[in-house]
Amino acid sequence: MAPAPAGVEPGPPEGAGVPARTERALAGLRERKKQKTRLALIDAALELFLEQGYEATTIDEIVAAVEVSQRTFFRYFATKEDVVTSFPAEHDHVLAEALAERPAEERPFTALFESLRVVLRTIAGSDPADSERFRRVRQVIEATPSLISAQMARYKAAESELAAEIARREGVDLEHDLRPRIVVAFYSSATRVAFEDCARQEIWDPETVAARVEEAVALVSRTMRDWV
Repeated sequence: MAPAPAGVEPGPPEGAGVPARTERALAGLRERKKQKTRLALIDAALELFLEQGYEATTIDEIVAAVEVSQRTFFRYFATKEDVVTSFPAEHDHVLAEALAERPAEERPFTALFESLRVVLRTIAGSDPADSERFRRVRQVIEATPSLISAQMARYKAAESELAAEIARREGVDLEHDLRPRIVVAFYSSATRVAFEDCARQEIWDPETVAARVEEAVALVSRTMRDWV
């Protein structure tokens, strides 16, 4: 900072005199406004995707519905695809955090299953607005081949992260031991089959979907015991 001119008392630094409580309140307000804009973009996009199709909808139409600029859109999403995939990606993050916190002595598949329960409780217990977003996201993905491909890529990335955590928990080398990838593949396949079955039966209610997914994962151990 340049010194104050001779004879002039230096003023207070920028932001000085603003109470810390006020700064925190302003920061919280900014975050709420950002989240409100992000959710408005997601809701507008999902409505357009369901009305006229994902491929037929443009970013221009999405921002026009919210009355913001394209520049604002790209502050929140890198692509149109991200509007849809960012929502389930949040569940991947919750799962990874829950797995890292499971007891060290818990067996790998049990740890994955119990971590999944955290995600399913999050889905089932969401507020009505989030429940509606969950339903619409699932419908849009299942109706759009390009988004199904993106979902598969997301599954693969999530599986790699989970396998690395299982390897760490079990003290094995992921490069030379296939077991972490195998157990994660069993878990991931069960969840994927359950979600796909819900879509096939047009079940979109978050609480029902969560229950079906939990039942499918619980079925894995019985199936492996009885059929293999």
